[in-house]
Amino acid sequence: MSLDYQSSIPLHIQLKIIIEKQVAGGIFTDQLPSERQFMEEYTTSRSTVREAINLLVREGILEKRHGKGTFVSLKPIHDWLGNLSSTTETILQMGKKPGAKLITHYKTTAPTYIQECTGFTEAYFIKRVRYADDIPIGVEHHYYPVTLGKKLIEYDLENATLYDLVENELGIQFAEANQTISSGQLLREDEEYVIVPPGSHAIKAERIIKDQTGQIIELEQAFYRSDMYTFKINLSRKFG
Repeated sequence: MSLDYQSSIPLHIQLKIIIEKQVAGGIFTDQLPSERQFMEEYTTSRSTVREAINLLVREGILEKRHGKGTFVSLKPIHDWLGNLSSTTETILQMGKKPGAKLITHYKTTAPTYIQECTGFTEAYFIKRVRYADDIPIGVEHHYYPVTLGKKLIEYDLENATLYDLVENELGIQFAEANQTISSGQLLREDEEYVIVPPGSHAIKAERIIKDQTGQIIELEQAFYRSDMYTFKINLSRKFG
């Protein structure tokens, strides 16, 4: 992967995204290459490399150790808690086969709560059931700007990752997300999709994603079976 000098996305942001994906993919697990190695590999300046690294340090993904270099943080938070990963990526990390079924999609007046969170007066709504090894594990509700939603629905959403479509097919680069994970009750109309007793509670994940300009491009409300996920957090205490 190389930097795109014709892109409107700043070079240090492009490099940050590349390094972040390499950390998430396990390519970097301990010490990172030197600044000079990054400069040579991506044909870029030292300032670009430093800006990318500093952003990742501020986000807690990397840490600098005086006199030693830059390392992957000793305190990674896995799965949804720390990485901007798709559900497909999470299911693959669980060692299972991902799958999806499109339930419905349509343009709608955004519910009051969605309007308050996103500023969308109208939204394009997409609902999918997610599978792991052909077992239904959750229901995802996606709200997009209308123009973006209409473009997405032209693709096969049962055999594609929404994140990949947005980034790779539509050319919109994710920059940041705010996520809340809590316990929530499945909507009554969704209980049939995951085959659980009426009134069942699930893991509720709400995520708001923004692009490089700070514009909200998606609000997702997803409900997953709580018996299907384990969150692992490695903690460390530094003495000094």
